[in-house]
Amino acid sequence: MHEFIILTISGLVTGGIYAITAGGLTLTYTTTGIFNFAHGVTGALAAFTYWQLHFDWGWPVWLSIVVVLGILAPAFGILLHFAIMRRLEGTSETTRLMVTVAVLLSLLASVMWIWDPQTPRNVVSFFPGESVDMGGTTVSYHDLITLAVALFVAVGLWILLRSTRAGVAMRATVDDRNLAVLNGSRPEVPGMLAWATGTMLAAVAGILIAPKLSFAALPLTLLIVNAYAAAVIGRLNSLPWTFVGAMIIGLVTEYGKGYLSETRFPTAGPYLGGLTDSMPVVVLFVAILLLPTSRLRGHASSRTREISHRPTWTGSLVFAGLVIAGAVVAANTLGAADLFSSTKMWGFAIIGLSVIPLVGYAGKMSLAQLGFAGIGAICVSHLGSGGNPLGLLWAALICAAIGVLVALPALRLSGIYLALATAAFAVLLDRWIFGLPAFTWGDTRIDLFNSGTLNFERFDWPGIDISSDKAYFIFGAVFFALSSLVVVWIRRGEFGRRLLAMKDSPAACATIGMNHKLTTLTVFGLSAAMAGVGGGILGGALGTLSPANFDFTAGLSVLMLMVIAGLTSPGAALFAGIFLGTPLMTNLFPDYTQLTTILIGLNGIALGKNPNGFIAAKIRPEWEPALKRPAVLVGSAVAQIALVVLRFTDVIENWTFVLGILLAVIGIPAALKIEVMLKAPRTVQELPEGLSEQPEGLGLNGGRFKPADIEALDKLIAMPSLQTTVAMAETPSTTLPGARHGA
Repeated sequence: MHEFIILTISGLVTGGIYAITAGGLTLTYTTTGIFNFAHGVTGALAAFTYWQLHFDWGWPVWLSIVVVLGILAPAFGILLHFAIMRRLEGTSETTRLMVTVAVLLSLLASVMWIWDPQTPRNVVSFFPGESVDMGGTTVSYHDLITLAVALFVAVGLWILLRSTRAGVAMRATVDDRNLAVLNGSRPEVPGMLAWATGTMLAAVAGILIAPKLSFAALPLTLLIVNAYAAAVIGRLNSLPWTFVGAMIIGLVTEYGKGYLSETRFPTAGPYLGGLTDSMPVVVLFVAILLLPTSRLRGHASSRTREISHRPTWTGSLVFAGLVIAGAVVAANTLGAADLFSSTKMWGFAIIGLSVIPLVGYAGKMSLAQLGFAGIGAICVSHLGSGGNPLGLLWAALICAAIGVLVALPALRLSGIYLALATAAFAVLLDRWIFGLPAFTWGDTRIDLFNSGTLNFERFDWPGIDISSDKAYFIFGAVFFALSSLVVVWIRRGEFGRRLLAMKDSPAACATIGMNHKLTTLTVFGLSAAMAGVGGGILGGALGTLSPANFDFTAGLSVLMLMVIAGLTSPGAALFAGIFLGTPLMTNLFPDYTQLTTILIGLNGIALGKNPNGFIAAKIRPEWEPALKRPAVLVGSAVAQIALVVLRFTDVIENWTFVLGILLAVIGIPAALKIEVMLKAPRTVQELPEGLSEQPEGLGLNGGRFKPADIEALDKLIAMPSLQTTVAMAETPSTTLPGARHGA
């Protein structure tokens, strides 16, 4: 009984922290319509700022808390609102979600850049050593403060949203923004207040949880995953149920740690340890499954249309050929260390390709693609021993089957709930499945990650030796090129048209008799299969892989790069592979290890302006004139290959190389545009007869109309002259009964 009381109190305290976090998350979603994936990292930023002020600079506790919670956190929330979130009005839910993911990545990398994760830090609880007796056990002052703050937040948010003018204005703005404006509401004020309050609550949770966790940026950031379940139990709109859900999650987590420990179950304990850490994720998945079926969405009207260009076979074949040719050149010019590091780019690129049919074409948000890649890597390592290429086939088949199972909730859910379901699956793999010790199934011994590390051998293709880094790099390029052609074939075929139609309006697809459920299952299975193959290619490149290669945040980076570059473009997958799988950024900026993630996040924040990505929205239109000139394309390709050769032979420096590449990508379209403008014949607009060529004052071309100009324009548009109009007005009316002369 004593243990039960201890676990109950501990669970209530943990649930209180989840309640504070989930309350802020629900507040911003309820009042602004944006599900903030960056909610946890703002709490981590606040916790580290508190540590800096109090533990490093020696400020008093009360002053540090006042500065962080009363000034910095609300100010940061207001900055988020004005700089980023308010610009998302009218964009799709996918775009809004990915912008918050971009904020998460950039802030997480910034925190790890400012506060080196290799330096140990510690946060001491409030009133250390002080406690009270409750139910035969001692409860620290810190835990009591946590429970009191959670209760205060619950009551305060309820009063704010239900009994204050500001809270009613918040909810009204989300329900019908235009109607709220017509009734005198100023949408900027409720949004600003919501983000300031939500960020402050995230800061409160971060400071309260810091003494209980390993004081590092990633655990504090992933705290929000535990709060997702509480928010979903409250259906993202009910604060009372959100707080009840938070308490349930806290109790379930602590009971699991206490009653499913290795001391109670020596045999099963090692397998249940990861499960107890994943209890909030399990609760999240169950809560999502119990949600009612989402209504089929009609045509999505947004401020900026998301475009999916229909690629041509000619252009796609040229792209595939250039990829292979560039790989051959790079394989023969890169140094041994850089070549080995770059072989993994093709695995990331193929994983990026798997995003295109599912998210780009079908509009089904998945945050688990890197998790499927991890499953594929396991299949290739165990079923493709000795370099047997059939391991890739097994990876595709097994991942496709698991993808279909994960897709079952997608038949009922959409939007943010589907994203959370796939996130729960990815975190479950990360926290539990990939870390399972070896076990026996019948007569078969199964050790998923070989107790920590998977080993791979390069694939043994008949008659082809790809064991060297150079050969494997070219093999990866060929495999990626063929996979990109498969994606193009999907887009140009009937299945691609079905996916685009389902993305645009599922209700219309159901009305005309299209089986959207079968289409959804098929695209999930296909995407998971491609991701699994990408994981196998990645394993062959590196030789060894660990579960850390497939963690949840790394998967967000892959998805974010695809969204930035353009979700429907195979070129975006190549961009993601280069960015994540080569030492390009490390070589260019060796002293800034977090710069890559920060750049990914900052570019993702710009999605609110154009959700089509910079390849589809910027580069492609600029290169349209160049695509009609083969000589220009060949010259640009030769110039870029020459720059690569010069850089890796140390003839030119990093910045010269970067400027040269930018000139080849940006300068050539700009030069062609200038050429077209210079060669365009200058046309002189013919003025109507009688109209002055150089009007004076403020008329045409900055001048003022002369009377003759007005007469000429009247004739041009068949209007009576001014004199005629005045004469008609002065003429007595005789057509209306009772009209008086001279009126």
